[in-house]
Amino acid sequence: MINYFNYDYPQPKDNTPFSVITELGSAPWNPNHKLLHIGLQGKIIPTADLPPSNLVFLIDVSGSMASPEKLPLLKSSFRLLLDQLRPQDYVSMVVYAGAAGIVLEPTPGNEKTRILEALDRLEAGGSTAGGAGIELAYATAKRYFKKGGNNRVILATDGDFNVGASSNASMEELIEEKRKDGIFLTVLGFGMGNYKDSKMEILADKGNGNYAYIDNITEARKVLVNEFGGTLFTIAKDVKMQVEFNPATVKAYRLVGYENRRLNAEDFKDDQKDAGELGSGHTVTALYEIIPAGVDTDFPIPDDLKYQKKQLKNNGNELLTVKLRYKKPDEDNSRLLSLVVMDEEQASSENFRWSAAVAEFGMLLRKSEFAQQSSFSQVLSLANGAKGKDAEGYRKEFIEMVMKVSERPVTYMNK
Repeated sequence: MINYFNYDYPQPKDNTPFSVITELGSAPWNPNHKLLHIGLQGKIIPTADLPPSNLVFLIDVSGSMASPEKLPLLKSSFRLLLDQLRPQDYVSMVVYAGAAGIVLEPTPGNEKTRILEALDRLEAGGSTAGGAGIELAYATAKRYFKKGGNNRVILATDGDFNVGASSNASMEELIEEKRKDGIFLTVLGFGMGNYKDSKMEILADKGNGNYAYIDNITEARKVLVNEFGGTLFTIAKDVKMQVEFNPATVKAYRLVGYENRRLNAEDFKDDQKDAGELGSGHTVTALYEIIPAGVDTDFPIPDDLKYQKKQLKNNGNELLTVKLRYKKPDEDNSRLLSLVVMDEEQASSENFRWSAAVAEFGMLLRKSEFAQQSSFSQVLSLANGAKGKDAEGYRKEFIEMVMKVSERPVTYMNK
């Protein structure tokens, strides 16, 4: 939930594809603990300056896609995307059900009528030959590959793969093999009921891509219009973050969320290990709850190791070091960035307070063992005070959601 929202981070000032910010303050749910906010801001590349695109729409037209919130919503969503395309961008269309086939050869983005006619002809029916569809889509993208361009398959489905390469392991192997050709992947999920979230996430993770769930036209506009560059144009791949805490100042810590994004420590330097992608203008936010040295806690603390001595080096007032590795989209070797965070609390920004409110709400919904002094009233107080400009209304929608859960009347502060 934290990364559903955009944050007001500064643009990078040098040649790196993203900027890094850190902010340290008290954890709202436990004033004796600290909360570290880490933000990445991808460089915004104006649409006119983006490289030409070779997009292959891979559309699931199996019988499970017949309901209104699936194929009909998918068509409406893709119409929004088509409005963003330029003459130098090309679109192909591959469908799969009982079999896979090409229904639109590469077509310039300004020939919208031709593209829309092919889209409107699609009807749902048959079983789901997902593996065959992916094979054909990647083959099409490779055949019309644009060197130096944005080559991408956009898969739209409810994820109900039940014919062909259907297991998670088979799909993972297939996608990992295809990404070697320099073709990225965007996965868009539609519908409920038989929705297979695990498969969707595996496809996106292993295909050097991103994943979004679309349940209404407003969400489609967010993903495909408002966040067009971040969704479709990768500026850095295999982005990894590693945080090293100073044991002289930190007793214990936990990463808030990201349970399925963690890597082993040795994977950080392994350039063969896949990680996440960062798109144009994309923001990424991570939170750490920190228990300072000397603070009593009921949280589990690791036992001291018998054969390794913990050395408390004099590093001044250092709290931790943040290290980041990333690759340029066309490179295979990673680059390293690092910065030191001092043990000095800063004034809480809107970014900090908003992310804390969302994290606290998530802990309450999950009845988390780490919720401590969390409350819906505190979430509302934080969120109302950090709503900011909220041009698209996403933060207002979040506040309404919290109000519904807490059964309180909806009120807002004008900030």
